[in-house]
Amino acid sequence: MPEELATWRGRIPFFLPLRSLVREGNLPAPHDFLGAVGSPLAASQPEGWADGVLARGEALVLVNGLDEVPQEQRGTTREWLEQLLAAYEDAHFVVTTRPSAIPDGWLASSRFTELSVRPMDAGDVALFIGRWHTAARRGAAITTEQADLCDLETALRVTVRAQHDLAQLSGTPLMCALICALHRDRRGHLPHSRMELYEAALSMLLIRRDYERGVVAPEGIELTKRQSIQLLQRLAYWLVVNGQSEMGHATALALVRDALPAMPAVAEQSTAGQVLAHLVGRSGLLRRPTADTVDFIHRTFQDFLGAKAAIEGHDIPMLVNHAHDDQWEDVVRMAVAHARPEESADLLRRLIERGEAEDEHRSRLYLLAAASLPYATEVDPEVRLAVEAQARTLVPPCCDEEADELAALGRVALELLPGPEDLDVAEAAAVIQTAAKIGGDQAYAFLQRFVQHLTPSPWTCHELVQGWKNFDFEADRYAQEILLPFKEELRLDVSTPGQRDALRYLTPLTHVSFRSACTQDEITEHLFSDRLSTLHIYEGQKLIDLKFLRRFSTLQKLTLCQCTQISISKTSTNSEFRTSVLLHLSDEFRFDALPAIAELIRLSLYTHLPWDSLEELPAPLELTSLRLAAWINTSLHGISKWEHLKNVVINPPPSPAEWREIAILPRLTQISLSGYDLAQAVPLPGVVTLQLSPTDADAQIHMIPDVFPNVRYIDINCRTSVPDIIDISPLHRIEGLDISLRYADAIVGAELFPEGRVRITPRRRTAKG
Repeated sequence: MPEELATWRGRIPFFLPLRSLVREGNLPAPHDFLGAVGSPLAASQPEGWADGVLARGEALVLVNGLDEVPQEQRGTTREWLEQLLAAYEDAHFVVTTRPSAIPDGWLASSRFTELSVRPMDAGDVALFIGRWHTAARRGAAITTEQADLCDLETALRVTVRAQHDLAQLSGTPLMCALICALHRDRRGHLPHSRMELYEAALSMLLIRRDYERGVVAPEGIELTKRQSIQLLQRLAYWLVVNGQSEMGHATALALVRDALPAMPAVAEQSTAGQVLAHLVGRSGLLRRPTADTVDFIHRTFQDFLGAKAAIEGHDIPMLVNHAHDDQWEDVVRMAVAHARPEESADLLRRLIERGEAEDEHRSRLYLLAAASLPYATEVDPEVRLAVEAQARTLVPPCCDEEADELAALGRVALELLPGPEDLDVAEAAAVIQTAAKIGGDQAYAFLQRFVQHLTPSPWTCHELVQGWKNFDFEADRYAQEILLPFKEELRLDVSTPGQRDALRYLTPLTHVSFRSACTQDEITEHLFSDRLSTLHIYEGQKLIDLKFLRRFSTLQKLTLCQCTQISISKTSTNSEFRTSVLLHLSDEFRFDALPAIAELIRLSLYTHLPWDSLEELPAPLELTSLRLAAWINTSLHGISKWEHLKNVVINPPPSPAEWREIAILPRLTQISLSGYDLAQAVPLPGVVTLQLSPTDADAQIHMIPDVFPNVRYIDINCRTSVPDIIDISPLHRIEGLDISLRYADAIVGAELFPEGRVRITPRRRTAKG
């Protein structure tokens, strides 16, 4: 029990369901509370016991369902409540009702505080499902039925998270209880389609709920299901057409009044005001959030009924004209479901035609048409083929840009994402990225299914880790259900305390990055000393020294940033780094500490250097790898003193003199360049691996054979430049060459190379108009 309700602890509850009590005649006095609800303890209670409990303030009186009391008896019920309140001032009373059933402040004079139930989140829904089934098991007569209820609870927890429609509907206790009851009533077989689910929900809300609970016409009005739906869809249609989620009470009243002349069986029962009050009070679909407004308890019912009205009104052009608006997404799909075959074909055809004509909305319209196909009972084959052909121009995504574009379209894109079967590595990674950016329970369920058949790769594992960061998921669940099968391949990022605690499910880890400030104990808690290979600490403000690193005998790469409280020169010894260590250094790093790390052979500098040239950098002469960030403007003069260098990453363009010094390096075999000018370079015959990231339209491919005559592998990443055309024809002069091209839109000359020698990834596509 939360602290706000601490005063309720230990109190004796009396549960009083008004719908049952009012049928018995007089409302009960305290000594009849137990007998009125059929408690077996009623006969054995001591004389005056209930009165004493109430008088001493030890009671919690739970009065349920004021809205279920017939209108003519609500005054009497209020008097009964006020008499109890006056007689037992120290007792606690809780009264539940739909807000529409009573005027604002109806019990304010009796010191009641009015509270509203907020929508439930995923955790609340799971808790509600558990408690509903617990209560149902207590009422079950036999053990087998209790066991069945346990199975039903487990299945429903999974289903509610996986199905968007159920997740939408389960946001209030009433609807969540309805889903639990429907699930039990159908022995775990909920309707497979959205439309069947809504039909079943409408039937239960409009007819079965009151009938099975014995609530008969509390407002003095009885409507059939069809009559209720006819009136409700008139209200829904007005909201949809006007782009509103609520309407004024006067507008709702006018809409009902206009409908009554065509519905004499309803009109003869009561006035428009009383009919509207009945719909608000008993349908379970309408509510009055304020005294002057009316809305639907769930937007999905508004869209369902509004779509039905649109089809009955032959308003297909209007649906198409609004289809680019995500607020109309469900309306259009449900309209396809409500429509007759020729109507659904017409609607889908018009969506494609509008997409072909409008570049701005093309992707959304194509995807909406494809997502609507499953809703149609029957579709013309030619229309189906046209819709599927246009969807294939967008799904699956092949690169980051396409994934971002699809994710921006929201849930309509999620429903069309394919499984990993028959997807290449880039496509599988882009699909994961799309689902991760869309987010929500349905995206989580999609990823659960997706990873069951996914072959791990660095790209796909990277996107799964990104998903962990992008989603507001429970870190424990994500670690166990999504990441665990790939733990051997993971390069894990840790940003929150929950993610840090979840590391225990993924041990032993080899590559971990901490992106929030942690103490050394928090960093090492779930790391194995003989397995950790890479440790990146990007927020090291809480670290006092680095002695804790001594325990990691297999550590090869280490990143230290924002380590403002430590001086490595004072705390490091050679024994702390038993193997090669890669250091990414931040601005506050003490460069005089570098010589103390005798086994340092790979160094990355991502900070401004305090010297004019590398000549003054005090790094060990045994360096084999040196990486320089793009914003470093220190001269490369002095780089030749590291004679063991095999790999250099140079972002600032070297001058002719710097190129000549680079050429002196006797062991240099791999070089990475960004923002380069090969016209300034000298030949580097020792280089066999070349990585280029051109920053303008000219990638200078034609100069490569002269500058790097013995290169065997070239990787060209065009992501930051996107040249119009990459012409690799000049590279044909180099024998035995393998080429990787990334993010290149147009490529010339690939046909000159043997099959398999040129890899193009990811491919980009353009939607056809």
